[in-house]
Amino acid sequence: MERLKPPWMNHHKRRRSVSRSASHRETEIRHYQKTAELLIPRRPFARVVKEELQRYCAGLRIQALALEALQEAAEAYFISILEDSNLCVIHAKRVTIQPKDIQLARRIRGDRS
Repeated sequence: MERLKPPWMNHHKRRRSVSRSASHRETEIRHYQKTAELLIPRRPFARVVKEELQRYCAGLRIQALALEALQEAAEAYFISILEDSNLCVIHAKRVTIQPKDIQLARRIRGDRS
């Protein structure tokens, strides 16, 4: 028969695992901040861009260099929006970005669409 542990022992283990996962997240964030590589995979991004191009003009093609420039610009935009959204989250004394934070950041910036 297994021996039951007092509740404070279980709580202590839970706290330790939370701190480990938090430090893991911070390490992961630092890693991605240091790297200059693109975070969105190239082929799925290219597929989305080509699908959108076909909606406007059938048979239109795009050079690889233009596609790379689009991806760089898109990722820079996403990162800046998420940075601004994170400031909204901190101001609201929360830790999780919600859609309303992204909407507020875009509205403050004056982004259209």
